[in-house]
Amino acid sequence: MVKIISDSTCDLSKELIGKYGIRIIPLYVRLGEEEYKDGVNITPDELYKWSDAHGETPKTAASSVADIEEYIDKEGDDEYIIFTISSQMSANFNNCKLAAEDLEMEDRIFVIDSANLSTGIGLQVLCAAELAAEGKKAAEIVSYIESIKGKVRASFVIDTLVYLHRGGRCSGLAAFFGSALKLHPRISVDNGAMHPEKKYRGKIDRCVLDYVKDMEPALLKAEKARVFITHSGCDSAIVDSVRAYLESLNHFDEILETRAGAVISSHCGPGTLGVLFISGE
Repeated sequence: MVKIISDSTCDLSKELIGKYGIRIIPLYVRLGEEEYKDGVNITPDELYKWSDAHGETPKTAASSVADIEEYIDKEGDDEYIIFTISSQMSANFNNCKLAAEDLEMEDRIFVIDSANLSTGIGLQVLCAAELAAEGKKAAEIVSYIESIKGKVRASFVIDTLVYLHRGGRCSGLAAFFGSALKLHPRISVDNGAMHPEKKYRGKIDRCVLDYVKDMEPALLKAEKARVFITHSGCDSAIVDSVRAYLESLNHFDEILETRAGAVISSHCGPGTLGVLFISGE
């Protein structure tokens, strides 16, 4: 049997995790001297409150090798596929490889560097879970995931530059002018790293809808199975407008909404929203 595991940055909902029988390895979030497990004992809203009160961005850390080994059954002959956030963003991929070596199970533990984050990982995880349910072997599943990994389209519109600034990801000047001019950058993930693509100006609700409309040609060529709306705490009216627009395309079999976890939220801040899918081209 093939077991599917992902680190917590896949941002899948508890409902999806339960439905597909996925095991989740939490990364760490550090608020000053206190350490928490992503998705276990810290919420994004608690994180925002702490960050605003202290004027700092929380620190994040990979799961330890010992943590990862707890999610592997040492007995039996099951195979495991573990998905991690991009190896350019975290040590989690390397730690998972080390865990496989430490357990001497490299022949049964396959570690996939998603080259992505959030539900850019989640899309890959769900594909793998569906193939595992069909009875595919781990090697077959890994081969398929590697073939589609580069087709995952992950991008987000940021509401506030403050968190990127606190985390050293943009200059203070850029954060100031971004807030003053109501600029909202679109950031995409490409080859495992984040890159700014475009800036929208104005109120965030209009900017988010403009962002989704800009993607319409790509959305209409996407794989039909599913599309994710993933956000870090947006006004429900904004999320509903995005869902309504996606529904109007009459293209996707499933439109899934998820809330970003504490690790992803600690870097992008509140009000961030992304539409993520797999390209059909």
